[in-house]
Amino acid sequence: MSRLVCLTLLLWVTLGPGMSHAQTAQQFFATPTVSEPVLSPAGDRVLYKLARNGKPPQLAVLDLRTYWTQVVTTRTDQDTDELIVSTTEAYSKKEGADFRRLKRLNTRTGHVDDIASPNHASAWYFDQAQQLRAAAGVKAGQLTISIQENKVWRDLPGQDALSPSFFPAAWLAGDQLVVRASSTGFAGLYSLDTKSGEVSPKPLLSVADYDIADPEFIEQDGRWLGTRFTADAVVTVWRDAAMQALQDRLDKTFPESVVNLSVPARSGSPWVLVEVYSDRKPPRFFMFQRETGKLTQFGESHPQLQSAAMGSMDLHRIPARDGLPIPSFVTLPPGANKTKLPTVVLVHGGPWLRGTHWHWSAPTQFLATRGYLVLEPEFRGSTGFGEKHFRAGWKQWGQAMQDDVTDVTRWAIQKGLADPERICIIGGSYGGYAAMMGLIKEPDLYRCGINWVGVTDPEMMYTVQWSDITDAAKTYGLPRMMGDLQADAAMLRAHSPLRRAAELKKPLLMVYGGRDERVPLVHGERMREALRAHNPSVDWWVYPTAGHYWGDEATQVDFWGRVEKFLAKHLTPSAK
Repeated sequence: MSRLVCLTLLLWVTLGPGMSHAQTAQQFFATPTVSEPVLSPAGDRVLYKLARNGKPPQLAVLDLRTYWTQVVTTRTDQDTDELIVSTTEAYSKKEGADFRRLKRLNTRTGHVDDIASPNHASAWYFDQAQQLRAAAGVKAGQLTISIQENKVWRDLPGQDALSPSFFPAAWLAGDQLVVRASSTGFAGLYSLDTKSGEVSPKPLLSVADYDIADPEFIEQDGRWLGTRFTADAVVTVWRDAAMQALQDRLDKTFPESVVNLSVPARSGSPWVLVEVYSDRKPPRFFMFQRETGKLTQFGESHPQLQSAAMGSMDLHRIPARDGLPIPSFVTLPPGANKTKLPTVVLVHGGPWLRGTHWHWSAPTQFLATRGYLVLEPEFRGSTGFGEKHFRAGWKQWGQAMQDDVTDVTRWAIQKGLADPERICIIGGSYGGYAAMMGLIKEPDLYRCGINWVGVTDPEMMYTVQWSDITDAAKTYGLPRMMGDLQADAAMLRAHSPLRRAAELKKPLLMVYGGRDERVPLVHGERMREALRAHNPSVDWWVYPTAGHYWGDEATQVDFWGRVEKFLAKHLTPSAK
């Protein structure tokens, strides 16, 4: 089974009090030494990214027969000689990538064949024989799922793209289309009858309190062995007894850790790829030899970091003022002191996505190792916690979504964890918007704020032309989820940091990218100008060549160094 999906949406401190010899931003935000390992279909090699000596990552191949590693420039070990690729044939500002052509490329001969696919499809689902069986796409706010039978495409009834009753996940062995659907308010995996379009009454897999989103199907020789997805942490549910036994064995070897097992696409190899990490330990990678029981480490993502100096992360479900539980990840800094801590409230971007989960996070641990308590609320509107939680955030920018962040912060104060005099609210994209609105709505709660690439005026999401937000999103998405530009104009203006800039009087660090097309630089420039007259405590920085997502190491290191200095300046006991 293979799946090719084109998706477009969304986005993303100096020693703290009592801390010494902290590991540096360079160590935390360096490009991972080893990352994204993949076991070859035959199970005799591992392909991974290898970064050395400050240079961009290269592809490396570990030969499991000799344990010899070779750096390569292209991948030569494939399951077949063919790759399936998509090309954008038509792009318009109104619809974005409106037409994509699917092609089958033979990597030995260079021959290319077109694959017949419905117009406007952006997700494709292949069976074990690499034949295209289903496709999905969105047009004019409607989701269309198409099924191919005997080389003829048939459309299932259209659905609302923002809240479909089901969405394809994979075409698995047994001629089975697995879809994401819900009968309990939380998305699980179900079987779809492609003739009738009916979803099976009972789920193939579901989990309490979480949606199964973006599942990874683990297969071997066409058999569905297990499914990997994110609940509070990444978990794997095995359908195969032998794999479950191996999972149990390695879970005992690595207690209080996430242990992800990957097997080759074809049976016959004794090797299993093992990834291990926790909240305190970055990913490490091993090979397990099933015949000998030998476990051998071949790499890790951040060997330069000392895991003993990291903080501990836990999930709490904190009631908001209206009773809605707000899942929130709370990370305590290392050390004996666990009360009245200087606190950073880290608000995720999106906002309609999953913020984080239990794992090792460079930003979170960078802050924790500076002595800060880190709060990461999954406010209403976040995905992954059921339909009710998601929909409760619609048209709630600056309102109930903001109140959730406030309520989580006040909970930490009431529990004695957070020092009420030393709290800073920070975030990027939507999180930057929330940081500014937090300083405006709750000036007595937060001492300072940090906004990077943040929306400063919701109306500008519609009106700024140099933006990658399509007209289709402005027509079918934003009006329902954020607010309509005309019908909800009063609401949008009432919760605009730019229009309420006179109320923002606390210290603020603002950082933007000069080439950001999601939240263009004008958002920050107008906010800076509006604050200039009355707030002397605004720090400003622009990375001229950066976009919305700062993936390069140099920018990450520089940015978090600025965050570190800003927090140390404003969250010390004597700061006013």
